[in-house]
Amino acid sequence: MSSKEPLYRIQFVSNGERYDLYVREVSQGGLFGFVEIGDFVWDTHTSLVLDPTHEKLKTEFANVTRTYVPMHNVLRIDEVKKQGTAKISQLSDKVTAFPSPIYTPKKE
Repeated sequence: MSSKEPLYRIQFVSNGERYDLYVREVSQGGLFGFVEIGDFVWDTHTSLVLDPTHEKLKTEFANVTRTYVPMHNVLRIDEVKKQGTAKISQLSDKVTAFPSPIYTPKKE
C-alpha cells in the first residue's frame, strides 16, 4: 500500500447513528442514488486500551468488501492525508431526517 493512494473520510447517518469511516475507494457506483465505498482502512491498535465503537465498526464491516450508502445519508466526504479513528456516535434527538419526501400523495 503506497502513500500515494488517496485516503477518504466519509461521514454518514444510519439508524440514528453517525458513522465516520476511512476508505480508499469512493465512487458514485452503479446504483442510482447511492455512494459506493470500499477498501476499508482500520486502525492497528498498539495499546491495550480499545475503543468499543471502533471494535463494533470492525465487526459490522468484517466481511464487507464494499457498501452502498444512500446519497441523502452522506454528510461529508473528505480526502485526508492522515488516518484518524473510525467511530460511531449517537445523534441527538434534535436531528431530523433530510430530505423529506419529494412526492407526497394527496388524500382524497
